[in-house]
Amino acid sequence: MSATAPPQPHPRLLSPTYAATTAGMFALCAFVAFEATAVTTVMPTVADRLDGVGLYALSFAAPLASGVVGMVAAGGWSDRRGPARPLAVALALFSLGLLVCGTAPTMEALVAGRVLQGLGGGALTVCLYVVVGLVFPPQLRPAVFASFAAAWVLPSLFGPSLAALVADVLGWRWVFLGVVVLVALAAALVAPALRRVSLEPTERPFPVRRLLWALLAAVAVLAFELIGSRRGVLLALAGVAFVLVVVALRRLLPAGTLVAARGLPAVIGTRGLLSASFFCSEAYIVFVLQERWDQSPSRAGLALTVVGVVWAGASQVQSRAGERVSHPAAMRWGTALVLAGTVGLTLVVAAHLHPALAVASYVVAGAGMGFGYPRTGVAMLAASGDADRGFNSSALSIADSLGGAFALAASGIVYAAAARAGADPFVPVFTLATGLGVLGVLAATRAGAAAGAALGSTSSSAP
Repeated sequence: MSATAPPQPHPRLLSPTYAATTAGMFALCAFVAFEATAVTTVMPTVADRLDGVGLYALSFAAPLASGVVGMVAAGGWSDRRGPARPLAVALALFSLGLLVCGTAPTMEALVAGRVLQGLGGGALTVCLYVVVGLVFPPQLRPAVFASFAAAWVLPSLFGPSLAALVADVLGWRWVFLGVVVLVALAAALVAPALRRVSLEPTERPFPVRRLLWALLAAVAVLAFELIGSRRGVLLALAGVAFVLVVVALRRLLPAGTLVAARGLPAVIGTRGLLSASFFCSEAYIVFVLQERWDQSPSRAGLALTVVGVVWAGASQVQSRAGERVSHPAAMRWGTALVLAGTVGLTLVVAAHLHPALAVASYVVAGAGMGFGYPRTGVAMLAASGDADRGFNSSALSIADSLGGAFALAASGIVYAAAARAGADPFVPVFTLATGLGVLGVLAATRAGAAAGAALGSTSSSAP
């Protein structure tokens, strides 16, 4: 009679085999997320100290635009040689960007640091996803991605107040510099798992053409803001930059995305417009609370905390709704809430109403993002097959980042134009966000065909 082999224990995310890697990856995601929320809190102070209000919008657009280049480059490199080297380069670029920002003598230098941050952050996100596929067994991957979602939510709860405290006690530079050592420690936790990965190099061609289009789009977006904020003949060159952005996006996104053609193109267009409208508002909410209503950075930053909680809560609501709310319906509700929030924010700022109403309007927009934003990813996957799933996933991320970057670049132009004319510069910025929200609602109404065969077949659980 032969002995029966004992059952193998189920792998656990925090078992000795995976605990260090899990903690390190969670920390890296959290640090990238912390920088996103912390910078929004302290950037009005930074722009004032460095006499760089004219580059305020560009400091937000820069990492979003350059992040697309990092995503494309890291994806191609990881496919050919594995994630270890591209992850190391991503961490180096992200850390170098933090150092440049933390020591920047001028706003121009800080924007350059933000470009490096974006390159590293975009590449880092792609590399971590590749690591999940190589290191963790299939049954643990949903839990890993859930931890990534939590890593983005937690900084929204504590990041704004912590950033305001650090800026008040140590100075705004330490909001950047203080993260560098922490990034190095987190990377040390992930490194042993990467050394255990055995991946044979492949001859898969590197996506050079796609990388060049991404680079062109990023440069054109930044040039659009820089040139468009000037006067005279340079405005014509801004038009050239705009055309280059459109041409590049036509090569990076599925055909018909820019006109929200029915089905998948409208889904990806909805994602880009959601990001464009919401992040245009987010970049200025703390700024307007401080400038218009004399709120302290810590009090103004509470708006980011509240919206992070509401975003996460709305995401859970749409997830639990499952089949009761189809993907197209969730996108329509999400875009409608974002539009309602931006309309309210515009009216509150224009009429000089109570700042609590401005925060409430922003929170409504955050609820829309939580409800509609995750479903764009699920609807994209439902409309994709084996032959185009990778391209469509990449296109969704590109639309997300470049949509936000282009909206922020445009917001810098309208802010500068209003300031030169002696008008309230915040009203046209939030009006721009409202216009983008209208386009988002229209795009969402055309997204139904993308998930027609699989409405409600899956639901999103990520914030």
